[in-house]
Amino acid sequence: MKLLLTAGQEADVSQGEKLIEGVPFEVAIADKGYDSKKLVRAIRARGAEAVIPSLSNRKEQRAYDEERYKDRNLAERFWNKIKQYRRVATRYEKTARNFLAFIHVASILVLLK
Repeated sequence: MKLLLTAGQEADVSQGEKLIEGVPFEVAIADKGYDSKKLVRAIRARGAEAVIPSLSNRKEQRAYDEERYKDRNLAERFWNKIKQYRRVATRYEKTARNFLAFIHVASILVLLK
């Protein structure tokens, strides 16, 4: 698992290539926020399958495995569990470094359960 902390106004897709960098995978499952030709090309260049639905306003709708896309709920449930920790949900930490550190701690606690 890889976690990156960005500014709130930064688009998800801008971090897509950094997230897959150095991580072995066969399938990349993401929501519409990660729909970009550049990211899909980067995923395919690594020999993996991109399971990312196209934005509704895109002229060329890309086909994706809808059955496999249902597995994205695992990530959504993980983030729901992480946000149960009050320090994460309310962002008590003032610095990005400390906030990301607590997200790592909360992630470990969730994964150990």
